[in-house]
Amino acid sequence: MPMSKFDNGRQSSVAVSAVGLRKSYGDKLVLDGIDLRIPAGSVFALLGPNGAGKTTAVKILSTLVTADAGELYVGGHDLAAEPQAVRAAIGVTGQFSAVDSLITGEENMFLMADLHHLSRRQGRRVAGELLERFDLVEAAKKPASTYSGGMKRRLDLAMTLVGSPRIIFLDEPTTGLDPRSRHNMWGIIRGLVSTGVTVLLTTQYLEEADELADRIAVLNDGKIAAEGTADELKRLVPGGHVRLRFSDPAAYRTAADALTGATRDDETLSLSIPSDGTQRELRSILDWLDSADIEADELTVHTPDLDDVFFALTGGAKVPNQTTSTSTSTEDVR
Repeated sequence: MPMSKFDNGRQSSVAVSAVGLRKSYGDKLVLDGIDLRIPAGSVFALLGPNGAGKTTAVKILSTLVTADAGELYVGGHDLAAEPQAVRAAIGVTGQFSAVDSLITGEENMFLMADLHHLSRRQGRRVAGELLERFDLVEAAKKPASTYSGGMKRRLDLAMTLVGSPRIIFLDEPTTGLDPRSRHNMWGIIRGLVSTGVTVLLTTQYLEEADELADRIAVLNDGKIAAEGTADELKRLVPGGHVRLRFSDPAAYRTAADALTGATRDDETLSLSIPSDGTQRELRSILDWLDSADIEADELTVHTPDLDDVFFALTGGAKVPNQTTSTSTSTEDVR
């Protein structure tokens, strides 16, 4: 569905808008006319394999690289006509830390404050608040070279926030972090969004996109292969099913004989019925159980995860063009 032009920022609810974004390096077409629309105060994730164009998209939208074509607006500013205004509105944290390891964490913060032309007093105040916010006060006067990977990432993001950006580009911000540090970073990102900050996140961690993103776009071969919420994307690939579990062997056998297409598990007395998880399908199953006077002890809806979506969309598998509703509990259906 075509998007409307950003209209010089009058659509204040849209933080980032890209229509027909194209970029080539020589004969290599990296971005093939992609469209993005990111609402303010949300997390938008770009997923894709290496070389899909994720980092190039971030570099273009953060004014580091020039697009070949496209109508691009960031923070209400035309990217081509007002690059300085865009830079003033954004913050960028890349895959590789911008932290200077030869100086202390505090000195890194002061340096960033100077780059933003803050007064000495204001710079120290902002640095102190951010060091406290990111739990770096005890390490502030130690060389950044002594920091763990998670601490460096927190310092890097703290430095990005010195200029109080309302839009932040996070290019694979948790690459190489251990699970605990990654979860800590997720909490920080959620905290930023709760204050109204908009985040464009690129990541190869599918769990990360599932946890954080309001909407996800899967980028493959320079094009958007699919876009939607995590739940919507999970319903694009086959493999969804409803699982019925019984405690009564007789009820199990009756249901197994009657439900066409169900896969049996005689050991657990369970049936798996192919389903897209819509409320209509669930109600149909429950109505049949009621009419047959069969009691299932448990009904659960299983949908594919983002791993399945990722491999289907980037590995050449055909994905059906369909939309499904949210998983529904037995109580809701009844």
